[in-house]
Amino acid sequence: MHKIFLNKYYFIDKFDIKNIENLDKRTSIIYRNYTSELNTSDILKFREICKKKKIKFYLSNNLKLAIKLNCDGVYIPAFNKFTFTRGIFLKRKFDVLGSAHNIQEIRHKELQGVKIIFISSIFKKNKNYLGLYRFKTLKNFTRNKIVGLGGISDKNVKLLKILGLENFAGISYFKKKPPQ
Repeated sequence: MHKIFLNKYYFIDKFDIKNIENLDKRTSIIYRNYTSELNTSDILKFREICKKKKIKFYLSNNLKLAIKLNCDGVYIPAFNKFTFTRGIFLKRKFDVLGSAHNIQEIRHKELQGVKIIFISSIFKKNKNYLGLYRFKTLKNFTRNKIVGLGGISDKNVKLLKILGLENFAGISYFKKKPPQ
């Protein structure tokens, strides 16, 4: 029997209902928009649509706003080095996600209170490219849940299963074809 992925994370940068029409409830949305000011009314509308479809909704890089708007959690990007989760009351089912590219960033994410760490880039050959061997090595430096990120496609999803990953994230994977 095939191993089913527990969670898939889809990064979006604009609110478009087409983004979530064909998603299943094992797929979560991470809204990240670093170029323009956040519009709270748009976030609330999109969050409500996600709740109706039973899709988790995370806000990127703004813990206080994610708590205020009652999101399912927050995503802390690798470039965010500020340790801010201490002293802030988090509701019981509020997830703190974060990304890392090396051992130092993994340790920093643990200090930030991140429970799920996105390690990138596995397949996409950019400045943070790891490849399979270095990804597997980095994965062993933490006990937190790991999510594979970077260049995920239908062709290499099977390689993620070989690495023992049950979670993956992407942008282009979801835009090219809706997940089954």
